[in-house]
Amino acid sequence: MSQERLGFKAGVSRNFISMIERGERNLTITKLHDIAKALELEAWELLRN
Repeated sequence: MSQERLGFKAGVSRNFISMIERGERNLTITKLHDIAKALELEAWELLRN
């Protein structure tokens, strides 16, 4: 999934997704949940090693 599509589905900008991927932004629990939902995952699945 593209950053643009993920951002749209999660209700954030493509730039926000890019900054998260580069480690330049921290996530709130709410945003983590929104992104996980957009990816059809549970939030804990994004936090696994």
